This record gives sequence, structure tokens and C-alpha cells, in this order.
Amino acid sequence: MAVTASESRLEERWRDILSVHARTMCEIDRVLHPHGLGASDFEVLDRLAAETPAEGDHCRVQNLVGQVHLSQSALSRLIGRLEKDGLVERSVCVEDRRGVWVALTPRGRALHAEVRPLQRAALERMLDTPAD
Repeated sequence: MAVTASESRLEERWRDILSVHARTMCEIDRVLHPHGLGASDFEVLDRLAAETPAEGDHCRVQNLVGQVHLSQSALSRLIGRLEKDGLVERSVCVEDRRGVWVALTPRGRALHAEVRPLQRAALERMLDTPAD
């Protein structure tokens, strides 16, 4: 079966997207590694900071599933690691015992604020396209 020019361009665009994603994730991992975080760790902390702007606010883990690019089980494992490191706290939802709340700890909020400029600078370096 012959590949059309249109299909070839589509495949090339897709591979370009994957390449940019992979390089960007590696760069974010590199700059955050000295702080004990990876790109996925930061993404969860960043989403929690956005969802819970005030100390004491919390978010349902289920709400994060649709926002981060991790399966529910991978997200649960990641949150477990962040909890072990003292960056987040989990609690059971009283209204729905199946639900789990997650909140940034003061330490998690401080670390997020410290590394956020590093992650944003990495994004700018990797995603900033030169003007034509």
C-alpha cells in the first residue's frame, strides 16, 4: 500500500511533535533533577498549585487524572512518592470514601515555587520558535 504525500506529511508532523516532547521532557528532567524532581513530579505539583492556590486547599486525585498525562495507577504511585518525600498529603474524602484528596504541604508549595522558574525557563528554551 503506497503512502500518499499527505500521509507522509502527517507522519512527519507527528514525529516532530514526539521529538519536541521527548527533548523537552529530558531538559525539564535535567534541570529539576538536582532538586529531587522529574518532569512528571513537577507537573503534578504545578497542577496542585494551580488547583489549590491557598494553603490548606485540596484537590481530588480523580480531578488530576484528566490533567496530567499519566494513568490513574501511575499517578497514584507518583503521589505516593511525593507524599513520602513530604511534598503532598493525602486524605480520604469524608463524603465519598472512595475519593482521595491531595494537598500540597508547605514544603511542597515552597519547592514548587523554587523550581517553577527553572521549569518555565526550560520550556522557553525548548519551545520558543525563532521568528521567520
